[in-house]
Amino acid sequence: MKSNYKSSKSFIGKTPVILIMLGILPFLLVIYLFVYENLNVTTTVLFLSASALFSILTGYSFMRRSADQLVRLALETKSIDTGERDNPIDITADEEIVDIARHFNSMLKKVNDMNREIREQSVQLMIYGKDLARSYQLIKEEERLRDRLGRYVGNTLVEMLIRSKDGLLIENEWREVTILFADIRQFSSFSENMSAEDVVAMLNQFFGTMVDIVFKNKGILDKFIGDSLMAVFGIIKPDGSGAYDAVTAALEMQDAAEELAEKRGLAGQEVYHIGIGVNTGYAIFGSVGSQNRLDYTVIGDSVNIAARLEKIAKGGGIVIGEGTYHKVVGKFKMSEKGGIRIKNKKEPVVCYDVAR
Repeated sequence: MKSNYKSSKSFIGKTPVILIMLGILPFLLVIYLFVYENLNVTTTVLFLSASALFSILTGYSFMRRSADQLVRLALETKSIDTGERDNPIDITADEEIVDIARHFNSMLKKVNDMNREIREQSVQLMIYGKDLARSYQLIKEEERLRDRLGRYVGNTLVEMLIRSKDGLLIENEWREVTILFADIRQFSSFSENMSAEDVVAMLNQFFGTMVDIVFKNKGILDKFIGDSLMAVFGIIKPDGSGAYDAVTAALEMQDAAEELAEKRGLAGQEVYHIGIGVNTGYAIFGSVGSQNRLDYTVIGDSVNIAARLEKIAKGGGIVIGEGTYHKVVGKFKMSEKGGIRIKNKKEPVVCYDVAR
């Protein structure tokens, strides 16, 4: 590559002068002395000697000045390695060194810009990291709430609640639903002989088993009432299959209750049986409560009839209303039980036993 440094301000431009002063003038002096060695020391010889010495010292000073400039440049550039420099180098020197400093300043600017960008990105990454941490906590909290809510209404309804507008599954309306009541028979009498811990453990075991069956058959747990539970079918899947799902759940609940009774008997614990009532009809379904606490529930005569049917069901028995019967006739073994009187009803309500 051809050099462009030829001016007197460049090191290359000064080199011929330095060479002349360091080498050529003293060499000429040596030749002179060699030719005229028979001469005595004269003023001319002294002058030439002084000139040679001056040339050497002057050349040396030029070399030392350039060397000092290189040392200064080295010290200036070293500061970037220790992280002490963020401002450009400003020195007066030979053109080559000035250009090196200028290139260094350009590189330093790029490095500083890159460092600034890295710091900004680091701050942004920290913000993103905090946002991710918050999002993770929100997700964990949502999962925890899903789990807790799912214990009461089932995961299917939880998903429907999340997808629904304003968290409301259904606006209050009349709907055809099937209601199921299940109750432990003679609970008060045998629980009197049990400790509070045993009673709670028994109820938790009972409700845990029954609620799983309700959810399995697309039902919604409406509420626990002492030692009984109320469930609603035909909400999650309003295709007319609510009655069938409810009776299927009732049969599975009785089978599960027998298994629990057998296990409790083998363990020497109190054995119990349950009675179940099921009824299908129109009722108001929706959110009831205050602004801070809403419950999904059903209200209407159909609910009262289902509760009454549960009362007349014997331990291990399932009694269904006429509305449910007409929905599932031919799908289960059923026999007419007769009519029962319901408060505020003029005519008896016909009901049926479901065979297991």
